[in-house]
Amino acid sequence: MGEARAKSPRRTAGIIQRRNDINFYICILPWLLGFLGFTIGPMLYSLYGALSKWDGVTAPTFVGMNNFIRLLTFDELFKKSLVNTFKYVILSVPTSVLLALFLAFMLNSKHKGAGIFQVIFYFPSVSAGIAVYIVWIWLFNSELGIFNYLLSILGISGPNWLGDPRWSMPAIVIMNLTFCGSSMLIFLAGLKQIPTQYYEAATIDGASAARQFRSITLPLLSPTILFNGIMAMIGSFQIFGQALILTEGGPIQSTYVMGLFIYDYAFLYGKFGYSCAASWVQFVILMIISLFVMKASGKHVNYVM
Repeated sequence: MGEARAKSPRRTAGIIQRRNDINFYICILPWLLGFLGFTIGPMLYSLYGALSKWDGVTAPTFVGMNNFIRLLTFDELFKKSLVNTFKYVILSVPTSVLLALFLAFMLNSKHKGAGIFQVIFYFPSVSAGIAVYIVWIWLFNSELGIFNYLLSILGISGPNWLGDPRWSMPAIVIMNLTFCGSSMLIFLAGLKQIPTQYYEAATIDGASAARQFRSITLPLLSPTILFNGIMAMIGSFQIFGQALILTEGGPIQSTYVMGLFIYDYAFLYGKFGYSCAASWVQFVILMIISLFVMKASGKHVNYVM
């Protein structure tokens, strides 16, 4: 009789746990179905397409690793797009992350105007990308653009931003700074999580603002920096609309990135299998770099406040 009473609470707890588990899976079922149907399913089918000769209309014909072999050994245009993508990533990721961190640090105050500037800097991140790109085309105009006008006031002859191979990629990198608003808000949230007691103690000890930033802010903000850096890297590897609208991959293929290569071979040349292979190469490269960054940054990221 005593054993039955002892087991009863355990049985009740087990029943409650099973009900909670069932309710949990019922709640996530719509998302799970969407994830399987619209993410995992297309990814697996694109992998099959990458191993096939496929024009997007007729049934794929399995060809094994031929598409990958051609991409990585013979296709000079793919190599060019890969190099251009890495150039863009190397230039855009540090600049966008540093600008977002600077803006967040400047706006991390209780001034009344701080909220207004947060909205101003964040607005381009949620506005229509094409509209922003067209505005930048006018700003970069070599004859009527505001940048060359300001340079002319200083007696400097401005470059042909979007028509010169030497300036086309830096121009897209400069334009990308417009969209650092999301990273800025994440940095701002990270800054507000740092306990003020650390700064008060450092001030009492006579630490300067620069020393506080270096010894308190950066170490405690390191997880946020890592997150924003990886997200910026992923977004930079997937660059497409900027290069398509501003330069169409030119001039002289100086901004012809992997996104344009994948798009052209799929929708202009009708080689969907080849395009899928290129997208999977991009995915593998991005995954390897992300894992390397996560592994290398382990000793430098502080998750304890």
